[in-house]
Amino acid sequence: MNDTALPGPWGATLYECAIAHVRTAPLRHAFRHRTFLWLVDLDRLPRLPRPLRPLARIEARDHPGDPRLSLRANLEHFLATRGVDLRGGRVLMLTQARSLGHVFNPITVYWCRSPDGRPLCTVAEVHNTYGEDHRYLLHPDELTRARTPKEFYVSPFFPVRGDYLMRLPEPDDRLDLTIHLELDGGRPFTATVHGSARPAGPAALLRSVLRHPWSTLAVSLHIRVQGIRLLLRGLPVQPRPGPAAASPSSHSYEKVPLP
Repeated sequence: MNDTALPGPWGATLYECAIAHVRTAPLRHAFRHRTFLWLVDLDRLPRLPRPLRPLARIEARDHPGDPRLSLRANLEHFLATRGVDLRGGRVLMLTQARSLGHVFNPITVYWCRSPDGRPLCTVAEVHNTYGEDHRYLLHPDELTRARTPKEFYVSPFFPVRGDYLMRLPEPDDRLDLTIHLELDGGRPFTATVHGSARPAGPAALLRSVLRHPWSTLAVSLHIRVQGIRLLLRGLPVQPRPGPAAASPSSHSYEKVPLP
């Protein structure tokens, strides 16, 4: 993506997505669900007609930081505390929008560029089902891969240790994200997000809402149902860290050679 506006009447993109979770240890379990995601420019957030706003609202209150500030201001503050100055560069954000009063974002991704268009960093923002969030500051290599220590309690069936290996290329006509959890010399968990783009506008939004009604609630419920299935299969729950360990702080991991 260059610095021109995203396509469509709202200057944003909708991705029809298939999201898959594959667990290989200590037991095998896989599931997938379909939804749709938004790609927006933080300086050009879509302005929907009033009748459609209940279907899609992208707001600072649904992401880390001060809800009284803008999404961009909160992201800039996070990056500044970690030595990254955007200097007005472009930021693209991939996220779920609040729909019919509900939102749940397992992952939101920010692609940050300098004013001259050079990639500066990527931020992966993770939310769990306990209402907590965490941001990982990533410096991907030339193959858009980055490794970072796991620092946040997400699944109750994995401890807060190991590394994530993430491949998060900036989307174009296709969305193709992969996250591996590396633990004890193996990769017991992989999540993928694959999607196809369509310019965001009234017809595209209504089509997506009809295909995926109550999409954010469905994602949240689906994750909980899969958790119950794992419990019934006897998978032990890992202790949840206390508030200090679970508080939303993020870690910048330097670029390292990747396999």
